[in-house]
Amino acid sequence: MSASGRVSGGRAGKLKPGHFRLPALPPQAEVRAAAVDSFLLAAACLISYWLTTRVLSLVYSVSAADDALGGLWAVIATVFLFRDSYNKSLAAAVSRMAATLVSFALCLAYLAFLPFHSWGLAILVGLSVLVAVLIGRPGDEITAGITTAVVMVAAGVSPHDAWRQPILRLADTAIGVAVGLVAAWLGLRAVGPLVRPSEPS
Repeated sequence: MSASGRVSGGRAGKLKPGHFRLPALPPQAEVRAAAVDSFLLAAACLISYWLTTRVLSLVYSVSAADDALGGLWAVIATVFLFRDSYNKSLAAAVSRMAATLVSFALCLAYLAFLPFHSWGLAILVGLSVLVAVLIGRPGDEITAGITTAVVMVAAGVSPHDAWRQPILRLADTAIGVAVGLVAAWLGLRAVGPLVRPSEPS
């Protein structure tokens, strides 16, 4: 057998199905830090959902389904802020609120005079992207478009006083962002240094 044949045969033998090396587990300190982060995020999501569905609904409630949607929207805002540094979490909070405010302005202006329509949904999503770029926040255009879509569909599901939907979703987002920032501060500034391995100097 030629040398090339022996080499190719050896490689084929090493690449047999089922013979692969499992990745090494991360250090115990990293696993402990990840577990703490997971617990903080889960607790923050629970608080966001509870505040939105139990407390905010006492102020105004369209329906149980709409309250649940508000809870979902607040939880999404909380998860959106889950970053590896507090500055990144703060930047994510600004991004989330900027996109929500763009959607809030467009949807409120539309729903104050017109009912939900699929054409209105499409036009407002497009305008959300355009406005985000025009105000110098091109990175927020996707979030603004998604928020507008959620607000408009919620207005279609609950057409009575549909103009309230942008206000409710803004409140949901504000709750989720506030809880997310507190959780980020606890995880990265208060609890984090106690469980994360110190960086080598």
